[in-house]
Amino acid sequence: MQEATLGRRLLALVIDWAVAALTAALLFGVGYPPEITENLVISAVFLVEVGVLTGLIGVSIGKRVMRLGVEGPDSAPIGVPRALLRTALLLTVLPAVVMTEDKRGLHDLAARSRVIHVPRQR
Repeated sequence: MQEATLGRRLLALVIDWAVAALTAALLFGVGYPPEITENLVISAVFLVEVGVLTGLIGVSIGKRVMRLGVEGPDSAPIGVPRALLRTALLLTVLPAVVMTEDKRGLHDLAARSRVIHVPRQR
């Protein structure tokens, strides 16, 4: 299995943040550049969007585009509560920066998850 590189993870995060910002703009009128309170709206949209998608199907929009997935120890999606915990911790940035040798961030350790590379199907 190919490794889920940091570059792919970062691009997936940027895509997910852009989707959350666009969604917040469409649904809640968040402008650009967003003000501090509007950043909280974007963060809330990001939390719900990424948390629910990751919990139910194992991928967010950004991870799907970058062919990444999130799975638990049983290789299944981690469920919404654990995915929301993982995403909330990711929003604080520090857990994603501090990684173990196997490239699992503290948010992955707390949610008992790991990011995997999903190879292209033929």
